[in-house]
Amino acid sequence: MARIDSILSILVQQGANELRLAADREPAMLAHGAPKRLSIPKISEETLRDLLGEILSPERETALRAQGRVDAPYDAGSLGTFHVTLTLVNGAPAAVLLRASGRTRSPASHDAVPIARPLRAAPPESGADTTSHAGEAAREPDAAPPEPHRPALSPADPLLALVTRAAAARASDLHLADGEIPAARVDGALVALDDVAPVDLASALPLRGADRDELARGRSIELALDAPGVGRLRLHVYAAADGLAAAVRLLPRAAPSLASLNMPVAIDDIAMLADGLVLVAGATGSGKSTTLAALAQEALRRRSIVLVTLEDPIEYGLAPGERSLVRRRQVGRDTPDFASGLRDALRQDPDVLIVGEMRDPESIALALTAAETGHLVLASIHSRSAASAIERIVDTYPAGRQTQIRVQLADSLRAVIGQRLLPRARGAGRVPALEVLRVTHAVASLIRDGKTAQIVTALQSGRREGQLSLERCLADRVQAGEIRIEDARAAANDPPSLTSYLAR
Repeated sequence: MARIDSILSILVQQGANELRLAADREPAMLAHGAPKRLSIPKISEETLRDLLGEILSPERETALRAQGRVDAPYDAGSLGTFHVTLTLVNGAPAAVLLRASGRTRSPASHDAVPIARPLRAAPPESGADTTSHAGEAAREPDAAPPEPHRPALSPADPLLALVTRAAAARASDLHLADGEIPAARVDGALVALDDVAPVDLASALPLRGADRDELARGRSIELALDAPGVGRLRLHVYAAADGLAAAVRLLPRAAPSLASLNMPVAIDDIAMLADGLVLVAGATGSGKSTTLAALAQEALRRRSIVLVTLEDPIEYGLAPGERSLVRRRQVGRDTPDFASGLRDALRQDPDVLIVGEMRDPESIALALTAAETGHLVLASIHSRSAASAIERIVDTYPAGRQTQIRVQLADSLRAVIGQRLLPRARGAGRVPALEVLRVTHAVASLIRDGKTAQIVTALQSGRREGQLSLERCLADRVQAGEIRIEDARAAANDPPSLTSYLAR
């Protein structure tokens, strides 16, 4: 009998289903979210390792140090099976064991917090890390929910082997097509995976009958899957001239913290806004979804809110925290479209709304209405700059309504974050470059009067108000040796301004 089983037997006897362990903290036992009495003093890291035994094997600890989180099953014999989530708290391993039998929240049902769960506003323990994202994940095992209607990939699935190979190459995306060698996007560049044989997508992808019917009609399909050892996958599958093709986005299972994103300026205050519209703008693959997820996680960590998301499909996992609720809805599965989901959301008592993308006049109008009526709306939009994001929203409407939309935007828009991802000058990975527009009274007047061309001037002269032009950010990154000047010039909206900043 493993040492951890002696504590798990107490858990079972008390009708609890969750055990939380971390070095230098008292173990916590919960029954479906409600604390249960467990009189065990703080345990050292050595004791924790001894308790976990083979649960924290050398292989799993190596993966934990590399990924920040590892999930695994644990069979405790007659006590039942437990879902184990290993994380790092203050650099030391921590564990949450969730009983996977009886009245429990299984890992396949974590898209939302059950309403019966008591909300706890308990103060942080003395000496506990209250700022790190790893600490939040250790307290709440719901951080990475697989899609309930799509089981996680199994070791036998051909797709798992492909994405595992792509992840080993540090890829952000994997491109597949019938009969072609897979290609991975690494730090923005495509790399052929020559050691992988050409694929047959019909057998490599976990497609259902309904998926095949959609593809046969000439339509594309969106899937979100959980890939053990890799994270979350977002798949776009479509028919091409030579057969099926797929673009696979590789994502961490849990939403990142803002502090981990290496942002050039602090934007965490945006998560604390009481209402209004915040846009995250950029091209495909620029990290918009990542920034939205990090802002959402920051709001959940620091506030007591109901957060409703409308996504296509559901991507990052979100940890509700101690005082918040998460309601996640996938367009096409839980709601027919963004507009319907937004109409429903206004009757769901949300504090914060996450809109995956503002696509059409109806969804834009509903998002503006929500922002005007006391909700914080965080949304993404495809645009190269803050000014063009505003113009794109206005241009969605006929000329007769554009004045009204400008007035609504002037009143409800709080910030626009435009972003790029550029290769590091030294080493692997990419660096974010931001344009941050804060909607001050002066900026609101420009929007209302249709003078969006002058927003560039406000960005360049409003550093004290929190404004940041893309070119200023690029110049700062170049001068810090983080990105190459040729990459900065290619990313700039206004190359002469970049040259001016670099000369200062």
